[in-house]
Amino acid sequence: MTKKTQVGLIFGGNSSEYEVSITSAGNIYKAIDKDKFDVHPIWITNSGYVASEADSYKVLEEPGYMVEKNDKTANLSNLIELASRPELDVLFPIVHGNLGEDGVLQGLFRLIDKPFVGVDVLAAAVTMDKEFTKILAQRAGVPVAKWVSIKRYEYEDAKNQKLSYDWVSGQLGTSNLFVKPSNQGSSVGITHVTDDSNYAEALAEAFKYDDKVLVEEGIVGTEVETAVLGNDHPVVSGVGRIINADNTWYSYENKYSTESTTTLQIPAQIPAETAEKVQENALKIYQITECSGMARIDSMLRESDGEVIFNELNALPGFTNISMYPKLWQASGLSYPALITRLIELAQERHAADSALKSSVNG
Repeated sequence: MTKKTQVGLIFGGNSSEYEVSITSAGNIYKAIDKDKFDVHPIWITNSGYVASEADSYKVLEEPGYMVEKNDKTANLSNLIELASRPELDVLFPIVHGNLGEDGVLQGLFRLIDKPFVGVDVLAAAVTMDKEFTKILAQRAGVPVAKWVSIKRYEYEDAKNQKLSYDWVSGQLGTSNLFVKPSNQGSSVGITHVTDDSNYAEALAEAFKYDDKVLVEEGIVGTEVETAVLGNDHPVVSGVGRIINADNTWYSYENKYSTESTTTLQIPAQIPAETAEKVQENALKIYQITECSGMARIDSMLRESDGEVIFNELNALPGFTNISMYPKLWQASGLSYPALITRLIELAQERHAADSALKSSVNG
């Protein structure tokens, strides 16, 4: 009998996207091929504690379940204990937000020498920062929405011209703006601004989540997404379209709420040459940011000229029942269980390749 691969499924965390992580982990746990894998859930509570395996199983069944504080320090560094669990063959982190997606957690996995699903340290750090991702996309020749970045020290300077809606909208050439934290996901902390009335409030909201905020031009057009899967030879899925109700946008609530007014169109009903351009751009961005494992690439098809404008890269896309990433692969013929299996295989392949590298000149 073939030995099953032992998978540590890590989820939760002290993050604004805690609930999304719990839901995604629950879906992965249900869908994973139990004939190939034994799953060991590892729950990081919203307070930052690493729960027992028994409690971790329970929260997957009851997402609102809570545990009492233990005697450990509430810190993600408790995951270093994974080094003393040799039975775990591969780690599957589904921890969203800061510390989970920005290279910190990935660095810890490298320290304990465990294969892990998703992007490596560099790609995690780069793609978590929306501004750096834009800069690299431009380097790859991919058009991006214009933006102005505001650091906290600038925000705290009452005389800084970036605090003026009129000045920023003038720089970007439009009154249609989005204000967003540079290092957040799932549309957390984002506000749509069309005049001066809520600009200051939008900045205040975004600075709750990050020390750097981007003010971007709003692109009028069609919102599309595509999925990328692989390491050195990634493949790109078909294209999906986000259809928002009138006078709404793809907010946190519309991404994850059962009362969402947004619908997904898979495949997107767009010209074939446009879909090919979306896929071509996605591959360029995936490779220049040195992604591996997986990522979802979001773009806008500008209404005025049909140009494909890069919006964001999500290196840890949602795995909920209504998430675009797994749905795109299902439409491409890769089932949810097969997608999970492939992601685990990619993690093991990358770890094997890294382990084969020489670590010293004498080695």
